Amino acid sequence: MCTAIIHVPAHEHEPVRLLAIRDEDPQRPWNPLGRWWPAHPSVTGVQDVRSGGAWLAADSAARRLAVLLNRAGGEDLPETAVVSRGALPLESVRGHAPAERPRTRGFNLLEVSSGAARVVSWDGERRTVTPIGAGTHMISHDNVDDPDTARISHWLEPFRAAAPADGDEWYEPWLGVLARSAELGPVDDRAIIRDNRPQGFPTLSLLLCAATVGPDGVDVRYGELPAPATWGPVELR
Repeated sequence: MCTAIIHVPAHEHEPVRLLAIRDEDPQRPWNPLGRWWPAHPSVTGVQDVRSGGAWLAADSAARRLAVLLNRAGGEDLPETAVVSRGALPLESVRGHAPAERPRTRGFNLLEVSSGAARVVSWDGERRTVTPIGAGTHMISHDNVDDPDTARISHWLEPFRAAAPADGDEWYEPWLGVLARSAELGPVDDRAIIRDNRPQGFPTLSLLLCAATVGPDGVDVRYGELPAPATWGPVELR
């Protein structure tokens, strides 16, 4: 149950800013931020080794970024009837939106371009597209700014109050909010740095990316937590 915080500017000449935290099974291998797809040499991303797809992908020349957040839907389908969701971010940054009826389990695909953002959602029955307006927003396994998602109802306003800093490390105020959120402990329903095993999922928070998408291109920084579901000093580079 990943989490993303996004700030969409009021003016298109300003960059969109994004902080995304990945929850995944620690036993499922991944490759860190890099160019892992020879067929798409301009694409940088975090690769899921098992599927060959991406959790997050970016194309600076196209000024596009996409990040995948799982949601409920399609659990009744057998494994042989579905394809990996990891292809979705790779297709998105190449300008291809998900099909009307994707052959995947449920997802929220956060798509970012210069000055704009939207979420394409699939719940196993219906595909919806939600534009994200100006301001700071959060999304996880349900709807944008969903008040019924405890981590969003608890932390959205603190993120909104933590204005990005000047300079390359603009994300430091948001990391400060993450540090405060980690004081709750990883199994608290309001936690952002999470251990989801008590809820029946084998996933824990493992890494995060901070990104800007604007007229000058895309800048993505990557960092791993010191241990699964454990907050500590994280160097984003």
